[in-house]
Amino acid sequence: MPDRQAPGQRSPGVEPVFDERLAVPLWWWPLGFGVATLLAAEVHMGYPGVRAWLPYLLTVPLTCVVLLRMGRHRVSLHGDELRVGPAHVPVRHLGQVQVILPDAKRRALGPDLDPAAFVLHSGWVGPVLRVTLTDPADPTPYWVFSVRHAQELAALLRAHTDEVPHGSAGPRFPSR
Repeated sequence: MPDRQAPGQRSPGVEPVFDERLAVPLWWWPLGFGVATLLAAEVHMGYPGVRAWLPYLLTVPLTCVVLLRMGRHRVSLHGDELRVGPAHVPVRHLGQVQVILPDAKRRALGPDLDPAAFVLHSGWVGPVLRVTLTDPADPTPYWVFSVRHAQELAALLRAHTDEVPHGSAGPRFPSR
C-alpha cells in the first residue's frame, strides 16, 4: 500500500529532478467563469435585493475552488522518491516503466486494470505512466498515473532503476 502523507510535504533540502502539477488547461478558467456567470444571471433574472448579488457571490468563487481542486495533484521525482499526488514510493521499489499513450489509455484504465493498483488519472492529461512495484510488502502491484511529460519521467525512472527500456509505444498487457 502506498505511504500517505500530507499534500505539499516535501523532503527538506532535496531539489526535485522532475516536478509537474496536473493543473487544468488555462482555457477552462474563462469557460468556467463564463458558465458560472450565466448560471448566476439565470438566478438573478433582474430581481433586486439579495437575489441580485448572491448568485454571483456563490457561483464565481465556487468555480474557482473547483478548478483549483481539480488541478491540485503533483507528480515529482525528489532524489530517490517518486511522489504522485498524496502517495510516494522509494525509487528502489520501482520495476518496469511503461508509457501508455492516449489512444491506449482506455484499455489500460478499463479491462486491463488491476483493482489493487494505485490510480491517479486526470482526464485532461493525455498520456499515463504505468510503473510496476517490486516491494514484496506492498499489496499494490503497480501505479497508473497521468503525467504530461511521460517520456521524460519514464527515462528518469529507468535511469534511477537501471532498467533496460521496454517498448513504450503502448501497454504490453496479456490479452484476455
